[in-house]
Amino acid sequence: MGTMLVPPWLEPLLNTSFFDVCRIHGDAARSECNMFCLDCNENAFCFYCRSSKHKDHQVIQIRRSSYHDVVRVAEIQTVLDISGVQTYVINSARVLFLNERPQPKSGKGVAHICEICGRSLLDPFRFCSLGCKRNGDASFALDAKNEASTMEGMSRRSVSSRHHQEEELREGSQQDMYPATPSPPASSNARRRKGIPHRAPFGS
Repeated sequence: MGTMLVPPWLEPLLNTSFFDVCRIHGDAARSECNMFCLDCNENAFCFYCRSSKHKDHQVIQIRRSSYHDVVRVAEIQTVLDISGVQTYVINSARVLFLNERPQPKSGKGVAHICEICGRSLLDPFRFCSLGCKRNGDASFALDAKNEASTMEGMSRRSVSSRHHQEEELREGSQQDMYPATPSPPASSNARRRKGIPHRAPFGS
């Protein structure tokens, strides 16, 4: 019963600015700061900082969709109860948004809206993002009941997307992994039919 409703790293995560260029590894190829350490609760860092400073820590990677920060459900649901938050499939991966996004006022025909910001939702969820769930005073604590409910809901919504992704992977790699084996060339003498022998004519 002593479990906190909101983990101490959630507020820093939601307030962190991501995708700036790393001041240490700015000249490297993967220098954008899109990592966040749940153990340190500090600023975002890049791929190379993770290898040197956060090797054995719990780290999640932030991604971007339409200029908004998202996190993959597969990463966040192991450390946080995300029940009630709308999820989306983007580039074959199921994600959720960190914070609310500006949107015009929902029309009359909208069936589901976020309880906090009023954003229209695709499915009957309560919140559009982790930020709105935090503002709704909902629990983020993972217990056996919440974890089972979260996994059950996610499995129902992701089965079709996962099947489609697996089909794409198989179709894209099968030709390279299993190239057709050419048949060995037939020997020029193996299939040659012998002619009918002729006797030499007798001399007169």
